[in-house]
Amino acid sequence: MHPESTNGTSGGALAIPMAWLCAEYVADEMLRMGALVEGGSLEYRAGRETLALTIYLCDASDELAGVRAISRIEEWLNLTSYGHPWSAWVRERLDARRRERERELGGGSDPDLALAQESWRWLRQTELLAADLGDEGPWHPAAPLDAFVDECEQIWTPAWQLGLPLSHLAIHLF
Repeated sequence: MHPESTNGTSGGALAIPMAWLCAEYVADEMLRMGALVEGGSLEYRAGRETLALTIYLCDASDELAGVRAISRIEEWLNLTSYGHPWSAWVRERLDARRRERERELGGGSDPDLALAQESWRWLRQTELLAADLGDEGPWHPAAPLDAFVDECEQIWTPAWQLGLPLSHLAIHLF
């Protein structure tokens, strides 16, 4: 690895996914500080991957994602808020980033984008057992609770649907 390589795209050097790793680090710190779920659990991973994906895709530059965390918190809160079409936003941003990287790199690989796509695949394909809080989809802190919800009833839900409210709460607690 060449020491001058910081973003994984310099000629011939070992590709280091620094933007993704920084986004994941910031997400991990936010979730750990919030102490919302047990570290190492699938729920924790769902929150970390969801938040890291949000952080990474918010940063359109090739800078280290999440470095300017304080200035981006409002944007992250808006993106993870109840009712925001987060999954559609992720698909659009990943597709746009993939097209941009193909144009820039001429078909070469981007390690940051590869990790982000793998994270999105895991969040879509992994299902977690969660309390069924009604017909409105996954629970979110801003969502109204139905007065007659039986929290003992559980459903299988994609990991991102559980990770999204965890991310939102972690951002609030940060």
